Amino acid sequence: MTEQDTKYDFVRSIVADDLASGKHDSIVTRFPPEPNGFLHIGHAKAICVDFGIIDEFGGKCHLRFDDTNPSKEEQKYVDAIKEDILWLGFDWGENLFYASDHFEQLFAWAVHLIENGDAYIDEQSPDEMRAGRGSLTEAGTNSPFRNRPASESLELFHKMRAGEAAEGAMILRAKIDMASPNINLRDPAIYRIQHQSHPRTGDKWCVYPMYDFAHGQSDAIEGITHSLCTMEFENHRPLYEWLLAHLPVTSTPRQIEFARLNISYTLTSKRKLKTIVDNGFVDGWDDPRMPTISGMRRRGYPAAALRAFCSLIGIKKTEGTVDFALLQSILRDHLNDSAERRMAVQQPLKVVITNWPEGHVEMLNAKNHPGDEAMGTREVAFGGELYIERDDFKEEAPRKYFRLKPGAEVRFKYAYYLTCTDFVKDEHGEVIEVHCTYDPETKGGDSADKRKVKGTIHWVSAAHAVDATVRLYDHLFNEANPEEGGDYLANINPDSCEVITAKVEPALAEMFDDAVQFERAGYFVHDATSTPDNLVFNRTVAMRDSWAKLEKKLQS
Repeated sequence: MTEQDTKYDFVRSIVADDLASGKHDSIVTRFPPEPNGFLHIGHAKAICVDFGIIDEFGGKCHLRFDDTNPSKEEQKYVDAIKEDILWLGFDWGENLFYASDHFEQLFAWAVHLIENGDAYIDEQSPDEMRAGRGSLTEAGTNSPFRNRPASESLELFHKMRAGEAAEGAMILRAKIDMASPNINLRDPAIYRIQHQSHPRTGDKWCVYPMYDFAHGQSDAIEGITHSLCTMEFENHRPLYEWLLAHLPVTSTPRQIEFARLNISYTLTSKRKLKTIVDNGFVDGWDDPRMPTISGMRRRGYPAAALRAFCSLIGIKKTEGTVDFALLQSILRDHLNDSAERRMAVQQPLKVVITNWPEGHVEMLNAKNHPGDEAMGTREVAFGGELYIERDDFKEEAPRKYFRLKPGAEVRFKYAYYLTCTDFVKDEHGEVIEVHCTYDPETKGGDSADKRKVKGTIHWVSAAHAVDATVRLYDHLFNEANPEEGGDYLANINPDSCEVITAKVEPALAEMFDDAVQFERAGYFVHDATSTPDNLVFNRTVAMRDSWAKLEKKLQS
């Protein structure tokens, strides 16, 4: 790493200095998810930081599941987390750990704290303990059990482990300072009773360490050098360091905090996302509207684009909100280079070419990518009846509308110049069919006399088109700050998914592995449920629509 590379990244600067000074011979980081839900885009940033540091400086990154709360943890979450990390392009190799691997050592260290007078068993009720903690402006009060003999606390702690105490009857607290201005140091709970079967240890344990106790000590056991986490853990760092200082650990990791990722129109809270899933607002954790990594993958977000996004926003100390439009811009740039083009009509309007030879079909050559000849070409059928987008025809059009309108000539991409001569309306006054003539001298979409035609539109042959279900996704929330007004559920967008039946060219039934651009419409991907006989597409991101912006400006 050069000075320029690390100049604006305080985490990498710390790592570089620690290596240069000889403090560490190599770097060990960790990504420590709790297996109680699916990962979201905020976790993607953390993954890119934890694993990215190792990619740049060498060393290793542990994947450690902090599985200390069996009542909320499931194997399906473990499996999903592993899949997400691998999909993002990172691999923990042999460095897979679980906090439950360390339960015996953690219990022994809790005993050490009791024996040294640094922890005690409290038998107050949860409400009594909550009241005794005080507030931001008032000190807490000592528990009546705070000064009980270590031998008594030790006996009760073993009773807890043996399953001889009910949940909530007692808890192990560190003895620090009930008057501390940092509430996290006011005799925090470090072990509690849970008569729950653990996904990995079964019924062996009925006492489990609290997150704050398991986290730092697991870091120490595994030899983590740099414990990287988000800013909400900054106030927990004094407890992290107090525990390390009062235990016979063989290594002392350094906790470093950076700003979490906040994105407009998006929630990055696993707990709140679980509420959305459990209440049926979406179709599961991998619903393409969800900001989960699995949801984004299903929606068609390339892993490389997410990594580029995380790299661009960087690592900072100060909190802020990133505009969702930045992620969309990165997506468009990435997909513009990699996605082949196909024609699809989402709101079909029939066009009849009145001077086309009856029954005649021409196979035209179409580029798979206008900027990359290596992607090749394909043949598309063109006949006397076509579908175009309904918005590509206006009976009464404004001056700067360069699509199809009465008397106007428009280029049909890869095909011919067509001129609108007439149209047909239904009993409600809606245009249902447009009649045109074509100029046979303009095959391929080029004019022999080089006359200027500003408009170019896409189309599909009515006789050859295939029906496809297309899901048009919008923001899951109506507000840029989903928690505006205090109730994020009230801000869920009821129109976040519009489902339509589109007419698409047959070649789309053969493309299942890659993203594709629907010409002029946006970037799409086959949904996981899509089959050759039942096409289902998810819109990843729409194209920038210059006409829509102009139309909005004209109406304002």
